[in-house]
Amino acid sequence: MSMKPLEFDRRYGDLDQVISAYAGLAADDTPDSPGRALTAYLRHTWHTRPWALSVAEQQLRTYAQNPPGRLRQRLGEFYPVPDIGLPEAGIQQWLLLLADHIKGSVEEGQVPPPAALPGTHWEWHARFPELGQFLGGWFSQDMPDEFEDHEAAVLDYAGSADPTLVARLVGELRELLALGLEEVDYAVGVAELGMEVDPPAPYAPSAWLAVVSELLAGPRAEYA
Repeated sequence: MSMKPLEFDRRYGDLDQVISAYAGLAADDTPDSPGRALTAYLRHTWHTRPWALSVAEQQLRTYAQNPPGRLRQRLGEFYPVPDIGLPEAGIQQWLLLLADHIKGSVEEGQVPPPAALPGTHWEWHARFPELGQFLGGWFSQDMPDEFEDHEAAVLDYAGSADPTLVARLVGELRELLALGLEEVDYAVGVAELGMEVDPPAPYAPSAWLAVVSELLAGPRAEYA
C-alpha cells in the first residue's frame, strides 16, 4: 500500500522537490560546488520558500542514512529515486552531498543571486507555474485541431479558469516580459513551459505574450 499524501509530504515532500530539479540533467555536483540543477533549486527556493531548505536537508540526510528495506519496498512505502545517471551504489553518497551543500548554503548564507533567465526546465516551471499550465494545456501540438485560432484558445482558458488563476497568469506574464530578455530567450522560455505551436503571425513570442496579457487583463483589451 502506497503512502497517503500527507505522510509522503512529511517524509519526502521537499526531498522530491530537490530530486525533481534534476529532470533531464546530470548529477554533476562535486564536493566543491553544487551542479546546475541544485544551483537552480537553491536559487528558486531561497527567494520563494527559504524555510523549506532545512526540511529538504533533513529529508535528504534521513533517506540516505536509512534507505528503505525490502518490506518498505514491497509495500511501496518509500521514495523511489529516479535514474539520475549514477550507479545505485553511489546514490547514498550523492544524497548526502546534496544535503551538505544545502546545509552549507544555509549556514554560510550562500544565496544564489536572482537570475533573469531560469537555468533549467524545472526552474522555468517552478518560477512560472500558471504560465506552464496555460501554455502546456492550451497550446500543445493539438491546439490547431481543438481551436479555431490562438485567440479562441486564450478565450477558452479565460472562460474556464478561476479568476484568481487568470490574475495569477497575468502577473506571471508581466513578470516574464519585465525581464527584458532577448527574443531567442523568450522562444526558449515558451517552449520550456510547454508551448508546442508557433505564435500567430506576425507576432514574435514576446509580442504575443504581451497581447495575451492584455487580453486576459480586462474586457476592453483587443487581441489584434
